[in-house]
Amino acid sequence: MHNRCEVVYPFKTAYSGDGSPKDSGHGQDAVDDLENDMAGVLKRFLVLIVIIWSQCLYAEQSIKVFALFENKAIINIDGKRRVLAVGETSPEGLKLIHTDTRNELVEVEIAGRRETLRLGVVSVGGGLGSKGGAQKVVLFAQRGAFYADGSINGSSVKFLVDTGATTIAMNSYTADRIGLDYKRHGRRAMASTAGGIVPMYAVTLKKVKVGGIVMHNIEAGVIEGSHPKEVLLGMSFLSRVNMTRNGNKMELTKRY
Repeated sequence: MHNRCEVVYPFKTAYSGDGSPKDSGHGQDAVDDLENDMAGVLKRFLVLIVIIWSQCLYAEQSIKVFALFENKAIINIDGKRRVLAVGETSPEGLKLIHTDTRNELVEVEIAGRRETLRLGVVSVGGGLGSKGGAQKVVLFAQRGAFYADGSINGSSVKFLVDTGATTIAMNSYTADRIGLDYKRHGRRAMASTAGGIVPMYAVTLKKVKVGGIVMHNIEAGVIEGSHPKEVLLGMSFLSRVNMTRNGNKMELTKRY
């Protein structure tokens, strides 16, 4: 038995006995069929190009806010410095939405999603939160400590990375500000702090976001009073990330 390889053409041509093409009377139909086939191939090729281009566009990006002005910001995107006014969009697809010079924050939009960035903090992720890349954030030490901008249940907060804290911890004023009804939904407990043993409320946070990292159902504690000043990003969150530190640089990458 011989193996036979058949080549299938988009249309068939009949031949006469001497090997010359024979007019079948359907020449125009064959041409039309070929044009339709070529159009389909071209369409699929263009779709493939768009998919590849989109994956490249929203691959992992590094974004850092260098300077803030009223209604304007200087932002470094993958090593390229862009000066953007509110409403403008960079060639990389990042749109500046709002600047807050008092709190050193900017709001940007990319791939249809909005993010809040802090001056001097590098945000790294798949298209600023897209599903295509690892969830991680890069932090740089400020006055010997690592701070990170994020949110709890959708409300913006400033975190202080604290590996000595068992859970995320916040004061009662912060809890009230973000709408956390800790007395109703929390349970009374005691916490060991630098100032001694203090009463607290243990709660579960539905959603915690730090840079591009998002986690759900995270244990936290609310301490009545004004301490701690910043929300402590404790081990209930940090135990779920890989932490790498090199000098004044720290990188957090979500593990699960």
